[in-house]
Amino acid sequence: MKKILLSFIASLLFTSVLGQENNSLHGPWTLDECINYAIEHNNGVKQSQYSVQRSSIELNTAKNSVWPSLSANGSQGFNFGRGLSEDNTYIQNNTANTSFSIGGSLDLFTGLRTKNTITMGKLNLQAATADYEKAKDDIRVAVMQAYMQILYSMEISKVAIEQIRIDSMQVERLTILEKAGKVGPSEVATQKSSLAQSQLTYTQALNQLKLAVLELTQLLELPSPEGFTVSPLDISNFTLRQLPNPEQIYLQAVEVRPAIRAEEIRYDYAKTNISLAKSGYIPTLSMNGGIGTNYYALLGYQNKNFGQQLKDNFSPYLGFNLNIPIFDKLVTRNNVRSAKLQLNNQQLQLDNAKKTLYKEIQQAYYGAVAARDKYKSSKTAAESSEEAFLLEKARYENGKVTLTEFNEAKNNYLKASSDLVQAQYDYIYKVQLLEFYRSGETEKR
Repeated sequence: MKKILLSFIASLLFTSVLGQENNSLHGPWTLDECINYAIEHNNGVKQSQYSVQRSSIELNTAKNSVWPSLSANGSQGFNFGRGLSEDNTYIQNNTANTSFSIGGSLDLFTGLRTKNTITMGKLNLQAATADYEKAKDDIRVAVMQAYMQILYSMEISKVAIEQIRIDSMQVERLTILEKAGKVGPSEVATQKSSLAQSQLTYTQALNQLKLAVLELTQLLELPSPEGFTVSPLDISNFTLRQLPNPEQIYLQAVEVRPAIRAEEIRYDYAKTNISLAKSGYIPTLSMNGGIGTNYYALLGYQNKNFGQQLKDNFSPYLGFNLNIPIFDKLVTRNNVRSAKLQLNNQQLQLDNAKKTLYKEIQQAYYGAVAARDKYKSSKTAAESSEEAFLLEKARYENGKVTLTEFNEAKNNYLKASSDLVQAQYDYIYKVQLLEFYRSGETEKR
């Protein structure tokens, strides 16, 4: 039996060493390392970052619209047959015409359309930036939850190994007693069955651990979970605490949460959009000007030279264009009405975002309270069940209780240990989540 136990432990050690070798380029990942890596490499976060860059380009385009436009043109044409001569009479002959021009235009007044467009561009950039921060916050919470699940699964695996150790010792002890004729084969078989069940429990715990590792590595966009390990949190100073009430957390969270900030910015955007729509009622004024010249040749005749004609035909021009809207088929009126509806809808969006945040904080708070109470009771139950197990173990070894009673005490002890581990990490996660809602950061451990 010792050989079986040593072989099993050796396989566990081999798995651990193999994981360390595969992960030689990076030691165990801390929670902060996982969060920072996910923010840098997660595709969802990258998409939000690209949205910020795109909004920045759109704002730059809006700002550049105040500059004048300038363009140059050149043309060359030929006319065959009846055409216009130099003295402005039509003759039957072939002609050629060359022209050059440089012109530009400048919007002098656009009914505040340009000003509002630039303002909306700035707001759109701010909203995209807030969305980017929200995407980073979402990945932080997801990574923290997956990280805690790994730590919990690791602790459950340790409990399962302890269960195997206890059952293996009892199988070894009963095998020796069977050889001495002090116990029957049924007791040995029963305990071997218990050992097999413990090994199955460990296998299930190990599978849960692998799935937890897979989930976290997928959040990190790592190519494979092979060799990935995490560093345990320092919970040596872990204590129960008085939790701030949901109202206090909400008042702080509503000021710092990027999801709320994004909706507030979009509300300002919707207000500005009303002003932009109203600019359709206001007259606009623009200026245009330029210079031009041309060369005309009657083919087959003597013409003025090219340079002299360009000089003689040189003509600058300057013009102004005033556009006064009178009736546009109610397009502007309907644009204003639509913009007002959009503002009302955005107000609802903002209210819903605040309500959702408050609900999330309430759920996290009462979840933390429940986890704290569960941790207290689980700790008491674990201490009591451990004491009961040790007493039953001593009584069983002295022949005062049956194997069934011993196994029942052992199972109660191991279940209480598992419940304690679950309650502890559940409480730590929910306390961290509350702190994250309040300040946007988790506690350092």
